[in-house]
Amino acid sequence: MKKALILCTGNSCRSQIAHGFLKEFSRKGTQVYSAGVETHGVNPRAIETMKRVGIDISHHTSNHIDEYTDIDLDYVITVCDSAREKCPYFPSSAARFHYSFPDPAGATGTEEEIAATFDAVRDEIRTYCKAFASAYL
Repeated sequence: MKKALILCTGNSCRSQIAHGFLKEFSRKGTQVYSAGVETHGVNPRAIETMKRVGIDISHHTSNHIDEYTDIDLDYVITVCDSAREKCPYFPSSAARFHYSFPDPAGATGTEEEIAATFDAVRDEIRTYCKAFASAYL
């Protein structure tokens, strides 16, 4: 059984979206976790953008990386440059991957424009997670 941790700065948006997709695309039994170097709570817009593609992440919680130091992880995936810089070492023999997705939480404009930004980042994360799960999970 493979174990993957997705790491972002606040574990509120990009890592939560990636968590939902990796769980969806991985083989049964794969354990997927997400965490941040800080905790900001799950972004309500992240929940909504995932709902629009039929994935419910409303039950997710925002967790700190320290909660996962005792888990023997196979993969650690950082999804933003800040997390990669603030947490360059994770005490694990896990294979490390990095992909810096844009932060949709910083989107401005009308509600429709903000939703479109979230959807675009969500779709980019979906493509990455589908390929990652196919190759490793």
